[in-house]
Amino acid sequence: MTTPAPPFIARPTQGSSRFRVWPGTPHNLGATWDGSGTNFALFSAHATAVELCLFDDTGAQEIARIPLPEHTHEVWHGYLPDVRIGQLYGFRVHGPYAPDAGHRFNPNKLLLDPYAKALAGHVTWHDALFGYVVGDPDGDLSFSTADSAPYMPKCQVVDTAFTWSAEPFQGRPWHDTIIYEMHVRGFTMRHPEVPVPLRGTFAGLAEAPVVEYLKDLGVTAVELLPVHAFLHDRHLIDRGVRNYWGYNTISFFALHPEYLGKGGVNEFKIFVQVMHDAGIEVILDVVYNHTAEGNHLGPTLSFRGIDNASYYHLMGDAPRYYNDFTGTGNALELRHRNVLRMVTDSLRYWAEDMKVDGFRFDLATTLARVNGAYDQHAGFLDAVAQDPVLSRKKLIAEPWDTGMGGYQVGGFPPGWAEWNDKYRDTVRKFWKGDNGVLPEFTSRLSGSADVYNHHGRKPWASVNFITAHDGFTLNDLVSYNDKHNEANGEDNRDGHSDNLSWNHGVEGATNDPGILALRRRQRRNFLLTLLISQGVPMLVAGDEFGRSQKGNNNAYCQDNDLSWIDWPGIDAAGRDLLAFTRALIRLRREHLVFHRSRFFQGDVIPGTTDKDVTWLRPDGREMTEEDWHNPAAKTLGMLLSGEAGLTHLTESGEPEPDQTFLVWLNGSHLDMTCRNPPLPAGQRWHVEADTLAAGPRHNAAGARTVGQKKAAASKKGRVFVAARSALILSRQDASSKDRDGLGHGQPGSNPLARPAF
Repeated sequence: MTTPAPPFIARPTQGSSRFRVWPGTPHNLGATWDGSGTNFALFSAHATAVELCLFDDTGAQEIARIPLPEHTHEVWHGYLPDVRIGQLYGFRVHGPYAPDAGHRFNPNKLLLDPYAKALAGHVTWHDALFGYVVGDPDGDLSFSTADSAPYMPKCQVVDTAFTWSAEPFQGRPWHDTIIYEMHVRGFTMRHPEVPVPLRGTFAGLAEAPVVEYLKDLGVTAVELLPVHAFLHDRHLIDRGVRNYWGYNTISFFALHPEYLGKGGVNEFKIFVQVMHDAGIEVILDVVYNHTAEGNHLGPTLSFRGIDNASYYHLMGDAPRYYNDFTGTGNALELRHRNVLRMVTDSLRYWAEDMKVDGFRFDLATTLARVNGAYDQHAGFLDAVAQDPVLSRKKLIAEPWDTGMGGYQVGGFPPGWAEWNDKYRDTVRKFWKGDNGVLPEFTSRLSGSADVYNHHGRKPWASVNFITAHDGFTLNDLVSYNDKHNEANGEDNRDGHSDNLSWNHGVEGATNDPGILALRRRQRRNFLLTLLISQGVPMLVAGDEFGRSQKGNNNAYCQDNDLSWIDWPGIDAAGRDLLAFTRALIRLRREHLVFHRSRFFQGDVIPGTTDKDVTWLRPDGREMTEEDWHNPAAKTLGMLLSGEAGLTHLTESGEPEPDQTFLVWLNGSHLDMTCRNPPLPAGQRWHVEADTLAAGPRHNAAGARTVGQKKAAASKKGRVFVAARSALILSRQDASSKDRDGLGHGQPGSNPLARPAF
């Protein structure tokens, strides 16, 4: 049944009369400072009245409660000439409390402005935060008269003005992008060169040592885990942990307060400017599919109390309950014009006012559901596609959710890139040595044309990743067969159980030199594969030097040393891997063959005798149909013709030819001797990268490694490819000198390769 709402209990505060109130305008939602006063505007289609509550500088004392005087086109608004920058505020919204009809208005609950640009304070968990009486036999049908204001953060009026660089930032084209996924807090909490007060904040990320590290690594874009203000769930706080990842948004315009220092919102703008000055784009991981208010038993913090029936995707025949496509209890109703407006306004705010370069959309399928089903022409997707600002930003979909028909890899419209979990799984299977993987593996190396080559989409539609924040780190992928999430307090039930991982003989840490050597080689194999694949590679912060989470593949609540990057703990093996990764990134960025802007055709390039890509058997011959159907085949050559650049034109119409490269990948447990394609007289194959090598080209005594001795002893035209290893070779003039290293170091210390042969 529906319980009628008792009379409103919280009483108006003294002092309202000292604030002048004018009609204002409904056009700019939220609190808008114009230099003289502040306009307040709040959308609610079903409210009967809206009160603006003003608080003192501490946020503890409500100093005024002012009914918004005007109601225009479902927007409640008023202008207060006496309200200045820094004023703390919230709303109380009146209307029917009828959960069975989808309405949950309760003016005893202080509500956050959905358009607030800054929040002060945090949620202190208390039963008063719930619109119903916690523990009442009627559950959410009961009505709570407790005032929630003492336990709520407060919104803050801000001045959005900021002096940006006079030089507009030009981002990189998609095909030339290398993404680095990182966490604002975890990246600097243990960084010895970041001042302690700045650690865990945007100001810390803007420090010179962080910026120089990212520049030296060579990535072109940082993708930040959620930075919108989010909630630390009550059940996590009760367990003594916190929401570390931040996929629990409560405000789509405000930054998470814990990531800001004394400089407030401007610290984020400075961080973006510093990244741009370094030539690095900023991409935000955004969560518009649901909010932190949860299901029908969740708290009333903002949207639920403002207009539950408009903001949320309710069950049509039972609007007391929420459609849950996200596994979090609710889903935003983007079919509603004002909810869609809020999301697109939020995106434009971050794109225009905050100058971010792109967005990765969490559970993006939910955003495009129409009548419960995914639709390529959903209002949200069409709105973004026609928007002159948003359509030009980098848009990345996590192309799935938990609802029916939620898996949509390859199903997003032109203009979108997508996280490609098919790439992740196939590459993991190949290096684990699974049978029958080779055909799909070559497709993943080639940009997943089977998934994306339609409607004019390009290889960059595939965001390739081996690991992400969700799952094992690269080190743990080669060190654990099973997840070890006991620290999360969920009896190891959380997190994925099928990780396609392999511990190489021992679960977790070991001192066995053979296992350690093989694990290090496998890490290099994964990184090499990622960075020579067509599409957009995404690295996870710390994988470049072997960060571990001790087998935890769902560290969402581990805001501690388990998740924070242990900069002082990077050992010699980690430094070697870091040098290897830097050199690989540099190799990729220097050569177009590794990041083409169009799909391979597999045909002869006009004006040449070469194909853009040729797949080779170990004997050097081109793969046949029979070879592709051999489930035991696990060794492959990929010949990339530099002449393909003749068909790639610059903006001015000039061709971009490149060197020709040959990549050998051996996922077998057996060593292989492979035959390289013959070269014209005066040319040779030069080793650019070798995952067998444990470090620099020569050891301290100047002697070659075992693998290098085998290579040197190989017959002419053949190359030794060790079990579970990979090689990159470039075609060069025989008279050219060996390179002195693609990463750094003295001549003859290439962290990628052994000598030419």
